[in-house]
Amino acid sequence: MLYVDPPSVPSRGRLWSHLVSDVSYAELHAFAEALGLPRRGFDRDHYDVPAERVPMAVWLGARPVSSREIVRLLRAADLRRPKPRSVPAPARPTDAGIVPARPGDAGIVPARPGDAGLRPGSRVPG
Repeated sequence: MLYVDPPSVPSRGRLWSHLVSDVSYAELHAFAEALGLPRRGFDRDHYDVPAERVPMAVWLGARPVSSREIVRLLRAADLRRPKPRSVPAPARPTDAGIVPARPGDAGIVPARPGDAGLRPGSRVPG
């Protein structure tokens, strides 16, 4: 069975819906082709459908459901492909043991024990 949620995602000056299958990606691709959606509209586990094509999707047999139901159906069918986790942010200076200067400090802030005399942002001789 195919499902489509209400158009609610704004992008590129229009609203978009999501089209999914609870059977297979093959069923989803075949339906999207019949609907006239380009393959580039496929995003991991769904097709992005412009709002003006949603009535045609329903006419062709897609069942309207909520966005929450879309996610539930994909998970239940084991077809959910979430976005990969993002790469961790680079370490901040304080994570590496570097203590930033504060107003009122004597101006000498060791970066690490044994590095006395270096200030944050100062050039290392050499």
